[in-house]
Amino acid sequence: MAKSGVIYGINGPIVTILGDVGFQMHEMVHVGAQKLVGEVIALASGKTTVQVYEETAGMRPGEPVVGTGAPISVTLAPGILNNIFDGIERPLSSLKEINPIYIERGAAVDALDHSKKWETHLTVKNGDSLFGGAIIAMVPETPAVTHKIMLPPDAEGVVCDAVPDGEYTIDDTLLQIKGRDGKLRPITMTQKWPIREARPISKRFPATVPLVTGQRILDTLFPLAKGGTAAVPGGFGTGKTMTQHQIAKWSDADIIIYIGCGERGNEMTQVLEEFTELIDPKSGNPLMDRTTLIANTSNMPVAAREASLYSGLTLAEYYRDMGYDVAIMADSTSRWAEALREISGRLEEMPAEEGFPAYLASRLSAFYERSGMTQNLSGTEGSITIIGAVSPQGGDFSEPVTQNTKRFVRCFWGLDKNLAYARHYPAIQWMTSYSEYLQDLAPWYTKQVDPKFVDYRNRLVYLLTQESSLMEIVKLIGGDVLPDDQKLVLEIAKVIRLGFLQQNAFHKEDTCVPMSKQFRMMEIILYLYKKSRSLISMGMPMSVLMQDGIFDQVVSMKYDIPNDKPEMFDEYRERIDKFHDAVIARNG
Repeated sequence: MAKSGVIYGINGPIVTILGDVGFQMHEMVHVGAQKLVGEVIALASGKTTVQVYEETAGMRPGEPVVGTGAPISVTLAPGILNNIFDGIERPLSSLKEINPIYIERGAAVDALDHSKKWETHLTVKNGDSLFGGAIIAMVPETPAVTHKIMLPPDAEGVVCDAVPDGEYTIDDTLLQIKGRDGKLRPITMTQKWPIREARPISKRFPATVPLVTGQRILDTLFPLAKGGTAAVPGGFGTGKTMTQHQIAKWSDADIIIYIGCGERGNEMTQVLEEFTELIDPKSGNPLMDRTTLIANTSNMPVAAREASLYSGLTLAEYYRDMGYDVAIMADSTSRWAEALREISGRLEEMPAEEGFPAYLASRLSAFYERSGMTQNLSGTEGSITIIGAVSPQGGDFSEPVTQNTKRFVRCFWGLDKNLAYARHYPAIQWMTSYSEYLQDLAPWYTKQVDPKFVDYRNRLVYLLTQESSLMEIVKLIGGDVLPDDQKLVLEIAKVIRLGFLQQNAFHKEDTCVPMSKQFRMMEIILYLYKKSRSLISMGMPMSVLMQDGIFDQVVSMKYDIPNDKPEMFDEYRERIDKFHDAVIARNG
């Protein structure tokens, strides 16, 4: 019989129950007459505290609280992809059928469709010995992704009563496992997994392969490894969401989990509408065929924000266990931290810096630690890459969420409001951003792109750093007093900024750029710098070099050279040579 108690006090999403009713820590409970979903978050002698993941307005003391005997979990089976869930894995399409205008409180809907039949091909036969995590069947979940049905991690034994290939629901028994004790355990397509518990793996691998995004400033200057962690901090309007959209659309991850955590409703609506219309450039199928969206907007109960991140992580770990590379977009972790702060305040816990709870750092680290490139129980290799947006108030990167996030991520893409207001997108400030993965990924760049790739990248960064130093002098005494070699540095840095770092998400050729083109663009910019420097060393003034417009031509190559015609870079090299010779002929 289910254990139950009675509501004693209500404080927003926090509900207290007097007496020892026998609930367990993190147990899922149904609160009140409407059976709202809640979770036990504190147990004391004679008092139990529950956080409710739905609006508690209208609830009264004396209403029942009934335990389920299990922790908050997500359902794992075919049907997750091409779906939109709320923070506790309720599909919005099912909630809409109940009430097309509002999300009905206490709405009990199935996370996945239990009546749909899936075409199933078993990969094991009677008599096979299996261990936890072994792949037992293949199901074409979408045209883009094959769902690999796995044995639960705690199951092992010999296969019995395996069904023939055919169409089955997620509740149909596919086979039975005979354990060491001789008991038979039926195995279906469905697993339940607690959202706060990481799924088991065999071992972790170091970062060796980049997540290629097609965004030049990310792939070349501040690369992120598959299985890595990145933070995208920035103030209002600096392009955090747009940056994550670009990565979701164009990165070479197999699966995208997009978590809208506490963002504005109209912004989340735009995300939902955009993603459902997008075509995956790799396969030509809809992008949603390999995407799951978790929508938890700012007008939804704050407690559900915390659950949404863990729900998304658990879904990601499930697909990683199949051997896929998964990218999580968490937008934004600041709203999640604000939910922690609000709940902590209602619990009357001792506040730390800026009112955030003292355990903010440990919660952030636990979230980012679930990333990684791993070997799974099935022997496959997969990865989870976490890209978390941070929304510091007023764009102040010294606030606690940004500072604590920096401690646990190895890639920091700091967005700058001045760049955003100047319409320079992506507005990633190259002087404050960094990536600690560069050395780890250098062998990959050397082997897969070109041995000179990292050297060229470092030269670009050096020129940008020089520009930053020279601009301090220009602000004080003006640019006319600079010698010509320093004026050239400023001009080449401008070419790098406008022609390489700035990228147009709405231009067919520029929205996503392959690594080979990124390398050739660097090569042309540095070749222009080399030829111009030789002219300066001959005594040619910078004003003479500017006459031919060669610098503007190099800036426009990102638009003029199609991604599939790298041979056109040779024309630019010839143009630079002609420019060099023409300047000498005119002024020699």
